[in-house]
Amino acid sequence: MTSRDELQLAARNHGFPLELLREPITPVGLHYLLIHFDIPAVDAGTWRLEIGGLVERPLVLSVDDLKAREQRTLAVTLECAGNGRALLPDYEPSQPWLTEAVGTARWTGTPLAPLLDDAGVDPTAVSIVFTGVDRGFQSGVEHAYARSLSLDDARAPDVLLAYEMNGVPLPPQHGYPLRLVVPGWYGMTHVKWLHSITAIPEPFDGWQQTEAYTIDGEPVTRMLPRSLLIPPGIPDFLTRERTVERGLTTITGRAWSGFGEIARVEFSSDGGASWTDAELDEPVDRYAWVGWRAEWDAAPGPHELCARATDAAGNAQPLDGTWNHGGYCNNSVQRVPVMVR
Repeated sequence: MTSRDELQLAARNHGFPLELLREPITPVGLHYLLIHFDIPAVDAGTWRLEIGGLVERPLVLSVDDLKAREQRTLAVTLECAGNGRALLPDYEPSQPWLTEAVGTARWTGTPLAPLLDDAGVDPTAVSIVFTGVDRGFQSGVEHAYARSLSLDDARAPDVLLAYEMNGVPLPPQHGYPLRLVVPGWYGMTHVKWLHSITAIPEPFDGWQQTEAYTIDGEPVTRMLPRSLLIPPGIPDFLTRERTVERGLTTITGRAWSGFGEIARVEFSSDGGASWTDAELDEPVDRYAWVGWRAEWDAAPGPHELCARATDAAGNAQPLDGTWNHGGYCNNSVQRVPVMVR
């Protein structure tokens, strides 16, 4: 049973309505949202980004300084590492996600790598630590939210310091005035309300790096492949079970992976007992989800609709999830009960 604490989290955060998978770019207010502590009050006029640690030239930059640099816009799919957590048994209590913790936005900002070059990051640096303004307790430990990347991962050409989302300044809940965007990585990496970037000579041991978002002691990194379908027909208010009219029905959805482009999506109307290939659309962008469609001749009676994705690296969605203490990376296939009348 969902606890009062989890209900409190679910009231503060929200998932993405799956019927909006019809939109290639998620409207700002419908993008999934997870806030670990509080939304901090940040005055952009006095806010500064500090880049320091193992660097030759520490930098202190305003929002205007960042906007004066090279600007880039990328459509990027973000998914919470806990997406699918509530479908696993006996997970550690946390935000009770089903499958809706995802969204795709156009992020505008400046590439991080040239800033690291300007600061003169020492090549012996092992970790680049990104720290947000937000602060609180988790499991009794007080800390500011922070995550790290290796120097090589931080230098990837499309890692952005983003100050706009879908063409408008970042909303407060999405990290105003600046957040990190790391295409292909789960959402915990995309540090919001960013205020410092620090190069350090050892692996980062912050709480969100070594306690949260880990599986068997290893930090969670890139998104595993997942496909979601738009539930067809009309829903029941409470159970969300669907009623569909008999006959030919087009099932559509979207798929993504942090390990490369989607190579294949398969559709099943019998709970995964048999599969047919879906037709793939053109990708929205190289880091964004791809649309797909499949034709289904809906016969009267109960059905369970599923879709599974395989990426270009050969990673495929499993039928069932693998348990871990935090309920992370459960990319098992979506199951949509449908009654055809």
